[in-house]
Amino acid sequence: MFDQSDVAFAEVNGQIIAYRILGDGPPVLMLHGYPQTHALWKHVADILKGQFSLVLADLRGYGDSSKPRGIENYTFREIGADQLALMAHLGFERFHLVGHDRGARTAHRVALDAPHRVLSLTLMDIVPTHHLLNELRKDVAHAYYHWFFLAQPEPAPERMILSDADAYYLSCLTGWGHATAQDFDPTQLAAYQTAWRLPETTRAMCDDYRATIDLDFALDAADLHTQITCPSLVLWGADGAMGKMYDVPATWAPRLANMTAKPMPGGHFFIDQFPKETSDALKAFLPA
Repeated sequence: MFDQSDVAFAEVNGQIIAYRILGDGPPVLMLHGYPQTHALWKHVADILKGQFSLVLADLRGYGDSSKPRGIENYTFREIGADQLALMAHLGFERFHLVGHDRGARTAHRVALDAPHRVLSLTLMDIVPTHHLLNELRKDVAHAYYHWFFLAQPEPAPERMILSDADAYYLSCLTGWGHATAQDFDPTQLAAYQTAWRLPETTRAMCDDYRATIDLDFALDAADLHTQITCPSLVLWGADGAMGKMYDVPATWAPRLANMTAKPMPGGHFFIDQFPKETSDALKAFLPA
């Protein structure tokens, strides 16, 4: 696990955002997803830090970042605004942007809201939020039931999750496509567990999903015909739910004008499962 003494905190956009900066070179902001923290990127960062300045940040509501109350504080627009402010705070006006899961949805929104700041966009194992919800299929709802469970009013999902937080969150890590508990580095898993055992983290992560249903869907509908023009890389786990249920590149083609797409070994958490292969895909794309 990262040395916790290396974590820094920035007061930006009215929030406290925890982050770590490693390496030297072109700036790359890397955003994790649910139910993880910036520790997701440990092994990838070890490989890439010789070529890039890597900013690994905890999303609002996750890890050591602040956890305001109110679902209006958890739209991808608000979460993305934190990260834009963080990069400006660090002196990076333009940067490469990499996101997985909720971090990828945040990255998509950042690229829509501030295209002048994003040099390139990498989206890992998602289809567009509006597409998933607007054309929801039975098989997708079955596999991604948590979207609708977590979005239920407080405090029902929080109480159920916190009755055995480790069991619930481990079911997420192992249930979304071709992963077992042994696929996760024990020190990284310990970082995830430290965060998700806090009641406020569970509440904030539920608010993230509540905001997606209640607010993000409409925000994305307003941008349906906006194309992102920067170079974009779409990666997905070949054995994961998204890879099996969608033609992932086809869902992104109308939204990304300059797209490269590549399946990855493993499932939804292929970054944990295959950090070298993930790093190789990023190294091949980012310098170009």
